[in-house]
Amino acid sequence: MAQIIDGTAAARAVRAAVQREVEGFQREFGSVPGLATVLVGDNAASATYVRSKHKACAEVGIASHGHELPAHTTQEELLHLVHALNQQPHISGILVQLPLPAHLDTDAVIDAIDPDKDVDGLHPINQARLFAGREGLRPCTPLGIMHLIDHTGIEIKGARAVVTGRSILVGKPVAFMLLERHATLTICHSRTRDLAEEVGRADILVAAIGHAEMIRGAWVRPGSVVIDVGINRLPDKRLVGDVEFAAARERAGFITPVPGGVGPMTVAMLMQNTLTAARRQLHRAR
Repeated sequence: MAQIIDGTAAARAVRAAVQREVEGFQREFGSVPGLATVLVGDNAASATYVRSKHKACAEVGIASHGHELPAHTTQEELLHLVHALNQQPHISGILVQLPLPAHLDTDAVIDAIDPDKDVDGLHPINQARLFAGREGLRPCTPLGIMHLIDHTGIEIKGARAVVTGRSILVGKPVAFMLLERHATLTICHSRTRDLAEEVGRADILVAAIGHAEMIRGAWVRPGSVVIDVGINRLPDKRLVGDVEFAAARERAGFITPVPGGVGPMTVAMLMQNTLTAARRQLHRAR
């Protein structure tokens, strides 16, 4: 039976480390990193996510600056705010909470963020830096996934890694991070022929395909590491991942639960990214 990878405990350890480093940052520079969040509209889930980010900032000593805009905010008004935040030296990182209202151009907003303040790692320049293997801010959820894989002690180098899902938020960036660490990589998706066979080859499986329990437990390679990124609500209100958890746990060596696996890591790595961005900006300014 697989060992459960406790994402909540791992995230707590990351936040504690960031808190210590923020204290050192303040001693060295006389200030603390600052994270600006931008929330447009009244999406309840988005508001909850933003509150969790501000709470995490308070816990680790990062200054948080919330900007809440009405749903009827124009593209010009939103871009004006982003450009203003780019120019403010006390703002180390900028996070525009997605999704935006339908009348706004998400790509244009992401493109407007200073890449060195793009703590979500979604700016095309940061995506290109990842593709090229160059230093840059990486997306938070993939960073958390890599941290959890490392937590198992498995050697990534030479391992057969299968990523199911190809989104810009998770699938593509985590695939390049695994490749960067010398894994032998396969990217699958909902239209992959014989998905079961591909999954069955994986020493490391990252499931981010976005369909409830699409990855059957019987497909999982015995002893493998299974990272389930999916969060799907069933008609009976239960939350499940993209992997059939109970059956997969019987075969895997390590597995993340849903909830309590990858989810907590995302905010923890946002805190780490904000600290990283602050350090780079101050060293560049010297």
